Amino acid sequence: MDLANNVSQETERTEEQWLEGLRKTVEMVLPIHHYQESYGAIGIKSAADIKSLKDFQKLPLTTKEDLRKNYPFGLFAEPMENIVRLHASSGTTGKPTVVGYTREDITLWARIVANSLKRAGVTKKDVVQIAYGYGLFTGGMGLHYGCEELGAIVVPISGGNTARQLMLMRDFGTTVLACTPSYALYLAESLEESGISRDELKLRIGVFGAEPWTEGMREEIEQRLGIKAYDIYGLSETMGPGVAMECPAHKGLHIDDHFYPEILDEEGNPLTVGERGELVITSLDKKGFPVLRYRTKDLTTLHYGTCSCGQVGWTMDRVSARVDDMLIIRGVNVFPSQIEEAILLEGFEPHYLLVVYRVGNLDQLEVQVEVNETSFFDEVRELEARQQRLHKRIEDVLGISVRIRLVEPKSIPRSEGKAVRVVDKRNKEVK
Repeated sequence: MDLANNVSQETERTEEQWLEGLRKTVEMVLPIHHYQESYGAIGIKSAADIKSLKDFQKLPLTTKEDLRKNYPFGLFAEPMENIVRLHASSGTTGKPTVVGYTREDITLWARIVANSLKRAGVTKKDVVQIAYGYGLFTGGMGLHYGCEELGAIVVPISGGNTARQLMLMRDFGTTVLACTPSYALYLAESLEESGISRDELKLRIGVFGAEPWTEGMREEIEQRLGIKAYDIYGLSETMGPGVAMECPAHKGLHIDDHFYPEILDEEGNPLTVGERGELVITSLDKKGFPVLRYRTKDLTTLHYGTCSCGQVGWTMDRVSARVDDMLIIRGVNVFPSQIEEAILLEGFEPHYLLVVYRVGNLDQLEVQVEVNETSFFDEVRELEARQQRLHKRIEDVLGISVRIRLVEPKSIPRSEGKAVRVVDKRNKEVK
């Protein structure tokens, strides 16, 4: 991204600061064989060879496959005696991607998350119930240490056991809920059936991330739980949660200054500010596992300027989809988020499943949409009319024919973590 062509003179001075941080990260990784080889191939022998941001943009991109090829510790920049914690991806499609943290990294991460939570209005007076998974996944631990740094009370309940979640939410006076948006919606649904009144809860803020979600889903969660919902962004390879976070203006997620963002097109070419593409992140101060130009596979748009909250810097739109969530059906790119938006606009709840299958040589898409208890007992004619409206809206958006099937209430499995939205039967595997 050519910043000089897109931002003000004041920002150009900031570019020199960015460049200083980027050179520092290049210097940290150059002793690593992988980077020596890939950077040496384009003539980069030292950090001083990076004279400008255009030089930096010539550096090879880092991918999840690079991490797997160097499994487990081949991309660590510090000796193992300086590493105090390991996290890893699930590794469901191959070897996990492993990241390491020094003691300084853990301290920095806690401060980054604490600052992110402050941005959303979380204070030391809050009780934060963390229903993200703990363990190798960074979500639970990242929020946990950030809350403690902030001085808030942490309820480290992790994911699952929904009845217990609701009981402790009431009994402990939880004011902030942190989990995936799909699990927040499941908690809202379970609350309505639990016998616990929403008035018995003290919830006021939700911190939701780890999966794409739409504005319609935010409105649904806010209405049903009586809270303000904030999007938090991060991924293990760059640090964990806290890379970016919304403020009360809800005009995008503020990217923390310890990370340098870029947006690329499908061929890996830099895009200008305001164009939608794949987010690429470089960590600036992480020591154990610094990462340069990491392809997140998340689709978004970058902006630079002054927010109404007063902060100056980079913001990113909410992640609308992931590159690897994209389905190609009869030559058309289809994202679950497009269908979710149509479902919500037609008044259905966001409980749906996309089933892709093949008849002969032709791909087919079935959209299963759950009706709620009230709608289930509506007149057949009214349900059919709603189904037809949804069918037309989805086909207008996608430009291909689809099959819409309304299913009974609660027949689509609920998730206590990331929601499963797609079953692709073409290759006999679940995505």
